Amino acid sequence: MQTLTVNIQNDTLADKVVWLLEHFKNDGLEITSKDDIEDLKALKATRSDDAISFDKYLKNAN
Repeated sequence: MQTLTVNIQNDTLADKVVWLLEHFKNDGLEITSKDDIEDLKALKATRSDDAISFDKYLKNAN
């Protein structure tokens, strides 16, 4: 797999580029935003953390 990063300063142009890339999804292209990648990295970092029940989480939320 190859990764390509494209930085676009103009939102209108970014929309056009994404529209164009969407046409290649059936060929196997995956479009991932930088925000998505950062979220996935953060999620992966928590994989080894101890888990607590949702009820316990809610009790500690206050």
